[in-house]
Amino acid sequence: MKQAGFPLGILLLFWVSYVTDFSLVLLIKGGALSGTDTYQSLVNKTFGFPGYLLLSVLQFLYPFIAMISYNIITGDTLSKVFQRIPGVDPANLFIGRHFIIVLSTAAFTLPLSLYRDIAKLGKISLLSTVLTTLILGIVMARVVSLSPYIPKTEDAWVFAKPNAIQAVGVMSFAFICHHNCFLVYGSLEDPTVAKWSRIIHVSTLASVLISILFSTCVYLTFTGYTQGDLFENYCRNDDLVTFGRFCYGVTVILTYPIECFVTREVVANVFFGGNLSLVFHIIVTVVIITIAMLVSLLIDCLGIVLELNGVLCAAPLIFIIPSACYLKLSEEPRTHSDKIMACVMLPVGAVVMVVGFVMAITNPQDCTHGQEMFYCFPDNFSLTNISGSHFQLTTQPSILNISIFQ
Repeated sequence: MKQAGFPLGILLLFWVSYVTDFSLVLLIKGGALSGTDTYQSLVNKTFGFPGYLLLSVLQFLYPFIAMISYNIITGDTLSKVFQRIPGVDPANLFIGRHFIIVLSTAAFTLPLSLYRDIAKLGKISLLSTVLTTLILGIVMARVVSLSPYIPKTEDAWVFAKPNAIQAVGVMSFAFICHHNCFLVYGSLEDPTVAKWSRIIHVSTLASVLISILFSTCVYLTFTGYTQGDLFENYCRNDDLVTFGRFCYGVTVILTYPIECFVTREVVANVFFGGNLSLVFHIIVTVVIITIAMLVSLLIDCLGIVLELNGVLCAAPLIFIIPSACYLKLSEEPRTHSDKIMACVMLPVGAVVMVVGFVMAITNPQDCTHGQEMFYCFPDNFSLTNISGSHFQLTTQPSILNISIFQ
C-alpha cells in the first residue's frame, strides 16, 4: 500500500492473487500434458537442460531467500517480546536478535525441517493459520485505537505512486507457492486437476482477503510511516501487540520448514538424482539451514529482501515460466482463454522483473530496523501501559514537537 498508493495497491493485490491462482492451475495442467510430477521435470521436458538449470536456480533461491527473511522476522519480533518480560535487561545478549535466530534455528526450524514427508507438516500449517487469524484480530483492534493519534502523511490517499512495480514484487513474494505446488499436489488423496483447482481457488481467495485486511488495517494506522515488517511500526510497550509479535514469530517458525523442503528437493534433483540417503538428507538440510542462518545474522532490513526476492525470483516463477510451458505444450487454439491469459502474463512478468529490480536498487525502502518510531516517544505522546483491554494515549501539547509531523 505504501509503495503503490492505497487504491492502486488494493487493485494490484486482487490482480496478483488472480494471476497466482491462474498460474498454479496452469502448472498442474502443464504437468498433466507432459506427464511430469515436479516443476523441474516439467521445465526440463519443455525447454531442455538450459530451462531446467534456470528453474533450478530460481526454485532454490526463492525459498532460500524466504528462509533468510523468516529468520530476520523471528529475530526482530521475538527479541521485542522477551524485552517485555519484567526484570529482563533489554541489553541482555540472550534476548538479542542474533541469539534468538540461532536458538530458534537449533531448537525448532532444524528439527521440523528434517522431516522427509511434507504431509507431516499439515497440523503445523493448521496451527500457523490459527495464529495468523489471531494476529489479524490484533491488527484490526489497533487500527481503531491507535490510528486517530498518528499523523497521516501528505500523500497517504493518492491513487497511485511511482513505486507500484516494487509493490508488485512484494505481493508476488507474498502469494507465490509455485515452487512447492507439485509437492503439495502429490500429497493429496486422489490428486486431479479439478480437485487441485478447487483447493487453489479457495486458498487464494482466503489469502487475498487476509492480505487485504492486514495491509489495509496497517496502512490506515501508519500511512507513509509503514515499515516493511509490520510489527516494526508498533511501540514496544504495547502489550497486546507484544502478544501479536509472539504469535507472528511462532507462525514464521512454523512456515520455515516448508521452504526448506523445496530447497532440499532442488539440491536432491540436481546433484543426487532426486533421492537422498538418510545421511545426505541430514547433511544437506543442516548445510542449507546453517547458511541461511549465517546470512540472516548479517542482514537486518526486511523490505529490500522481500522486494528483490519478489522481482528476481517470484516474478519469473509466477508470470513467465508457467505461461511459457503451457504455451509450448498446449494444443488448444490460440483464441482459447488460457492461451490468451498466458500470452498476457509473459510480457507483464518480464516488465515486473526488469523494472522492479532497477527500482529496488535505485530507490530502496526506508528501514528503521530496531528503532522506535517517533510517535512512541514521550516528547511526542504520553503512552501509558497498553493492554488488550485498555488503551490510553494522551497528547502533551506543551512538549509536542509539531514539526516532526510536517
